[in-house]
Amino acid sequence: MDDNNQPFNNNLQEFHLHKTINWKKISIIFIILSSLFFILLIIALIIILKNFNSKEKKEDEKWSAKGDKIKTEWGEKLNPKEVWKEYPRPQLQRKEWLNLNGLWNYSITKKNDIRPEKYDGKILVPFPLESSLSGVMKNLTENEVLWYSKEFELRNEWKGNKILLNFGAIDWKSEIYINYKKVGEHEGGFTPFSLDITNYIKYDEKNNLIVKVFDPTDTSYQPVGKQTLKPNGIWYTAVSGIWQTVWIEPVKDHYITNIFINNNFDKKQIKVYFKINSDILLPIKFTLSYKEKVIINGTDSSNKDIIINIPDNYFHPWSPSEPNLYYFKIELYSKTGNLYDSIDSYTLIRKVSSLNDTTGNLRIYLNDKALFNLGTLDQGWWPDGLYTPPSEEAMIFDIKKLKELGFNTIRKHIKVEPARYYYQCDIIGMLVWQDMPSGDIKGSNWDPSKINGGSDKERSDASIKNYYKEWEDIINSLTFFQSIIIWTPFNEAWGQFSTEQVVEFTKDLDSNRLINAASGGNHRICGNFLDLHHYPAPSQFLYEKSLINVLGEYGGLGLEIKGHTWKDENWGYDLLHSKEEVTEKYSQYIDLLIDLVKSGFSAAIYTQTTDVESEINGLITYDRKEIKILEPLIKKKNNELVNILKNENIE
Repeated sequence: MDDNNQPFNNNLQEFHLHKTINWKKISIIFIILSSLFFILLIIALIIILKNFNSKEKKEDEKWSAKGDKIKTEWGEKLNPKEVWKEYPRPQLQRKEWLNLNGLWNYSITKKNDIRPEKYDGKILVPFPLESSLSGVMKNLTENEVLWYSKEFELRNEWKGNKILLNFGAIDWKSEIYINYKKVGEHEGGFTPFSLDITNYIKYDEKNNLIVKVFDPTDTSYQPVGKQTLKPNGIWYTAVSGIWQTVWIEPVKDHYITNIFINNNFDKKQIKVYFKINSDILLPIKFTLSYKEKVIINGTDSSNKDIIINIPDNYFHPWSPSEPNLYYFKIELYSKTGNLYDSIDSYTLIRKVSSLNDTTGNLRIYLNDKALFNLGTLDQGWWPDGLYTPPSEEAMIFDIKKLKELGFNTIRKHIKVEPARYYYQCDIIGMLVWQDMPSGDIKGSNWDPSKINGGSDKERSDASIKNYYKEWEDIINSLTFFQSIIIWTPFNEAWGQFSTEQVVEFTKDLDSNRLINAASGGNHRICGNFLDLHHYPAPSQFLYEKSLINVLGEYGGLGLEIKGHTWKDENWGYDLLHSKEEVTEKYSQYIDLLIDLVKSGFSAAIYTQTTDVESEINGLITYDRKEIKILEPLIKKKNNELVNILKNENIE
């Protein structure tokens, strides 16, 4: 090699060496920077999630149960993010839905004020405004309105569907707005309603839902049951606003809107009518199962009666002792075979009738067998949720406990429950007498001492019109649930008017149940019952051979359990001092009733399931934490009475 080229070669080697070293440095630096980047990214994500969780926590911290009154164990452990998660319409269930229960904004303004720009705070839906669990616990007067606001987002996969907004119940008159445009209104505090909001919603961004509520409670003619703006005695805290689940669901252009079932016990038939949102006939496929075994697959059309004959070996009537249910799977198709809608439902087969037994007394017959109806007066009130049970588990507790105590009947007293309540009565096996919530009662003239005693309440045309509308809505919303065997339009003359016409109206709406025209009077010779009220001991001071004679209210034995009362001053029809005393006197009353069955009584309703506010005459404390009787003894006595008509021949 030429020595003259040596410096060049050395420089070239040095250049290559430097070049190699630089790439190594760059690689190392790149690895370090990449690692730092990923570490910073993870830290950023942790911060974001922490802030998100912190925000959620702060939202939750904005809610707490209000007041220092007693609460149920379900209310005490309530999670505001896990409120009433069950699908709310068991008779027509869809798999795709969005539950809107949870924290909403709320505000109370004067009646004629416009929508507030700023809200007063948070309210936990579906608990009514006045309840502890709402987190508000404020009253609403007839001069005010209640505003709700909630943002929600829709799933992108729902695009192209119709979107339905559903409310279980709002008390009393409501207006609904989506993205600040009115989409509908509803009047009536006890019934569900749905709105098609397809043309008002947006995707890929938040939607705003506003609900405006006016509720004058007992200052007007509306049905309110036991609600009052001035609670005292047998009248309880008012309930306003949303008190049942709110939810959204997607449906196709054609979808099932309702199911009407009219089963025929004698012919062993299920007659079902699937109503859709148009008048056209579309193909229906259905599967009927019993205890998870498919017994019938069929096809037919919507908007017409479908008759399903039950094979003899799968004919299992429903009763309190054997609450047998059949389950439906229903699919609605286009005429070209595309699936429009798919729902799950159920039904049961039972027959209720009024017949003479071998002694000549009219009795309540279930599935052609005389059955003494023994139940409790059930107000359906909760110390923490008022109208709204703190959870479904809590609601089920009441029904199951009554069943365990040997009762076979609940008289749902001037209140209507969520659909899932009646579903549970169907499942558990509990007969229901359903009252119409009373309203416009001031000035009623009550005389229960004789047939045709007392006089009608003079109600305005608007009041009468509203009564018929709300009673029809209630019956139509509950007809599906076969555990309900009796409709009761009036209680103790509260707002009672035109009794014979109301009974005929009720019968026209539903001829497959019995009608108790006026529980406790005023007594009119119409419907199916003469229903007496007598406190505390049972008494049969009237008898009508042409009607079923029942004791619609009695008892009211009071027992105060310290630490489990709503107020310091309480009352009952007969105040006692121990569970043993209550049990002994209750047992004496059952013995009296056994004798009165021989002279015609066919049912008895004890007052009451639980204590309520200042009333301490429940079998259970208001907070559901103490049973106030000796359970085994009560069950034994109840069974004696319930089974007394099994042989029909009363000696």
